[in-house]
Amino acid sequence: MSELTLTVMRLGFLAVLWLFVIVAVQVIRSDLFGTRVTQRGAARRGGQEARTQRQAAPPQQQQQRRQEGGRGGNRQRRGAPTKLVVSEGSLTGTTVALQGQTISLGRAHDSTIVLDDDYASSRHARIYPDRDGQWIVEDLGSTNGTYLDRTRLTTPTPIPLGAPIRIGKTVIELRK
Repeated sequence: MSELTLTVMRLGFLAVLWLFVIVAVQVIRSDLFGTRVTQRGAARRGGQEARTQRQAAPPQQQQQRRQEGGRGGNRQRRGAPTKLVVSEGSLTGTTVALQGQTISLGRAHDSTIVLDDDYASSRHARIYPDRDGQWIVEDLGSTNGTYLDRTRLTTPTPIPLGAPIRIGKTVIELRK
């Protein structure tokens, strides 16, 4: 083997070694400091602006929305849950109105409910309505799992009213 080949192999090995060290430092840094959590007030102001824009829509669009809602597309059945309540954890008392939209749970700053919990993944779980008006909880491949009434979820599962959904130290319930 020539000396040039040996030198190129040594430099290549050194480059791979440094790449490994840099990746390891980034992983350790993200584990120590976690994800950046933004203030929820800024997100609320954005939601208020969107609501204001919806209210300022032309009368034809408002009438069309009312007609679509009147067809039963957004109707809730009797006894259906109307809110999602955090009953344990750092967000105890937080309430989210159920309006037919998907609710995302996790540490990511764009989640509907941002969990500041060491046992939660960035995109941990989601809660969404099915066609029958029943709410479904689905684990999104989280590391520590999502539990419904002490049972670890492996498939999307319907949520009974008042059943606890546990994600790390946070417990969430559907209520009327």
